[in-house]
Amino acid sequence: MLAQVPPGGYWRDLPEKLQREYMMKSFFLGGGKTGMARRLAWDEPSLTLTCAPAQKQTERCHPDETRPLTVREYARIQTFPDDWEFVGPISSQYKQLGNAVPVNLAHAVGRSLVRVLNALEPEALKGKQRANAKLAKSAVVKPKPRELAIAE
Repeated sequence: MLAQVPPGGYWRDLPEKLQREYMMKSFFLGGGKTGMARRLAWDEPSLTLTCAPAQKQTERCHPDETRPLTVREYARIQTFPDDWEFVGPISSQYKQLGNAVPVNLAHAVGRSLVRVLNALEPEALKGKQRANAKLAKSAVVKPKPRELAIAE
């Protein structure tokens, strides 16, 4: 069935007879069910990677080959370096990747946060200096004027 799904397509791109066979009773239910029987395309952004790429509800198929994506293909989509090692059973590795934030996205968000915080720091320092100056003014004890004794 997945062999007939075009790149970038899903089960609704099949002839109706195949849709009914594949979806069975679900064919008649509402909702889009757009996660089922999905094939990636080379020239489109990736679909959301799930923790289980080979289950009917979350199928993700290679753009050219009729098979689920490998752990390494998942890692590349999530922009992990090729030498990054995932440990545990295959199901655990898929789960690690399905729950991961793409490395390049995390890097970009981190750099943006640093820029924002660096921009806020001078303002915070100015505010702190003003507060300290106010405090210093109010803390200054003014000497009482002395009464001059006039010598007679």
